[in-house]
Amino acid sequence: MFLNAVSGSSKGLFGAMTLGAIVAFTTINPASAVTAVAQTAANAQQVAQVNNFTSSDWLKGTWRASPGVSIPATASNKAAFKKNGKVKLANGQVRTIKAIYFSGAHMSLMLDGAKLDANATGHPKSVTALSGSTTPPPSTPAPTPGTGNSAHSSAINNFTNSDWLNGVWRKSAGVSVPATAANRSAFKAGASVKLADGQVRTISAIYVSGNNMSVMLKGAAIGGNLGHPNKLFAATASSVPSTPAPDTTPPVGAKPALTVTLNAFNGKDFAGGVYLTSPGISIKDTSANRAAFHKGAKVRFADGQVRTVKTIYRSGGNMTVLLDGGAIDGKAVGFPRTISVSSSGFSQPAPDSGNSSAPSNNDTAPGNPINLVGVNLAGAEFGAGNSASASLPGRYQIHYIYPGEADFKRYADLGMKLVRLPFRWERLQPKLNTELNAAELSRLMATLDHARKHDVQVILDMHNYYRYYGKLIASGDVPISAFADSWRRIARKVANHPAVYGYGLMNEPHSTNGKWPAAALAASKAIREIDRKGWIYVAGDRWSSAYHWPSYNTQLVSDPWMRDPKNNLIYEAHLYLDKDFSGSYANRGAVYNPMTGVDRAKPFVEWLRKHRLRGFIGEHGAPDYSPSAIVATDNLLKYLGQNCIPSTYWAAGPWWGDYALSLDVNNGKARPQLPVLRKHATNKSCTAIGPL
Repeated sequence: MFLNAVSGSSKGLFGAMTLGAIVAFTTINPASAVTAVAQTAANAQQVAQVNNFTSSDWLKGTWRASPGVSIPATASNKAAFKKNGKVKLANGQVRTIKAIYFSGAHMSLMLDGAKLDANATGHPKSVTALSGSTTPPPSTPAPTPGTGNSAHSSAINNFTNSDWLNGVWRKSAGVSVPATAANRSAFKAGASVKLADGQVRTISAIYVSGNNMSVMLKGAAIGGNLGHPNKLFAATASSVPSTPAPDTTPPVGAKPALTVTLNAFNGKDFAGGVYLTSPGISIKDTSANRAAFHKGAKVRFADGQVRTVKTIYRSGGNMTVLLDGGAIDGKAVGFPRTISVSSSGFSQPAPDSGNSSAPSNNDTAPGNPINLVGVNLAGAEFGAGNSASASLPGRYQIHYIYPGEADFKRYADLGMKLVRLPFRWERLQPKLNTELNAAELSRLMATLDHARKHDVQVILDMHNYYRYYGKLIASGDVPISAFADSWRRIARKVANHPAVYGYGLMNEPHSTNGKWPAAALAASKAIREIDRKGWIYVAGDRWSSAYHWPSYNTQLVSDPWMRDPKNNLIYEAHLYLDKDFSGSYANRGAVYNPMTGVDRAKPFVEWLRKHRLRGFIGEHGAPDYSPSAIVATDNLLKYLGQNCIPSTYWAAGPWWGDYALSLDVNNGKARPQLPVLRKHATNKSCTAIGPL
């Protein structure tokens, strides 16, 4: 928002937060009225709304390549929609279900006949399961390719991106399947599986991530033609070797001991290069590491504990080494510390060789699938105007606060696991070019720990409007080098924290005298000295207005470095619906066109597409008293989802009083904005930040 701590604008308001009435709010279902009527019909068994998926594979929840639709995998849908059952589509045609595939919280119904017209039958329309018309299964089921005597089979997940092709891992032998109880029981390291072409492989490792599990296999990489919509079959017991063969044997001439640094991998699966789901580590795939790390070798961590290598697999330029024993604390022994490996074991504990200022070396950008909808958890930026310095740095819990664990849990439970976290530069670094304030850094790190506990991705937002104690960046008082220095110091402290998803360079730069592009370039490069792959969010001039973006930000990408896709830059715009674009919503009687949000987003989205860049809407919001603004927000989020552009709503968190845009208010009233946000937060169809 343009306004900060002025009368009537919520960023300076104080008050208690009441959650009870809001938590119970449920997602709006546009098809609910249709469902109620349809279920009274004699032949209607269950009505399901088609999922709102649009990507290279899906159009409005309709499969592009063959006839099929995606619906939520609820218990009632699973019971009603069965293979060989009949369904009625929105245009009246009746089809037969030929196959059903499950992926996380969704199920795909593959139908007979020709491909479907998404405009006629796709989201937000519904599909109805018809009772009394189910075709009975044949007395002798038709054989499924590759099943043999298998007692269990699983659909392969429909993942296709830079890492996966039809649910098959591109870089080495492996497939992704749902992490159901049955699959966890059937697919285990050392067991055998049969692929759709009949070949039998041995499982070398299992990795569980959320609702899915990766089944890693021995042998050469598998072609994507064996992936989705084929199945993975548990082979017969006779095909399982009594003693699984080792991955490798110690190479001749391997050195007895070697010390290496762990990879700086952080995210859902890794903390400091230490695997979170099962005991394991990630290191570089060098010739020396290949020689030293083998099944049976001993690995010693920085705290002196010794583990035995159980198995190894390689992907790209890295090696994952799975170990015996229980879980390993990545915070205690992960990057930037080292580990030692020896074929003959160790007699003395290894020293801790940590170096907190060493550069991070992440090889992959975070997030797949991405969280498209999140919130701003405000509080740490409170208590200061955007040009005054009366409350800066200010007193903690008097002028400002940080959101607590309950705030992160609330929105994680509501399905919004992307958080933009505002903070003030002056509080974290009260004097330019000096160390960060220890007390404030401690508060920030504790907040990140809350986020990590609830699997929330945090974008750190320096909420300073291109100013420091009210003085412009790139002035004599606040040189660009000092701005870059602040981000370099911040990155050194937070780069390896698993909750840190990205760095928001500056909230709503404005009146920058044309200096913002140079400042953004310098700060981005400073962060890259420390964290080589984490997302960097680059806001636009003119308060980051999405509608005005092309007119004010042509120079932002004049330097080729700012257009290089390898630098993982995301351009951040803000969008409000009111007449002056500010988010103050001064005219309570205003009525908004349903497409206002879409129209204001398009200039920014088209600019991104022109330059082949990624985008993010860091702030948008609608007042609780305006139904038309909430409808416009619904359409905006749909449009952003179609272009795979994430967004964070303004705003959530404590101390908001009864601010009209807030999701957390003193009076405890259910917030009408929340169901729309929750509905679009279920969209998991995007595997990359767009509109690339």
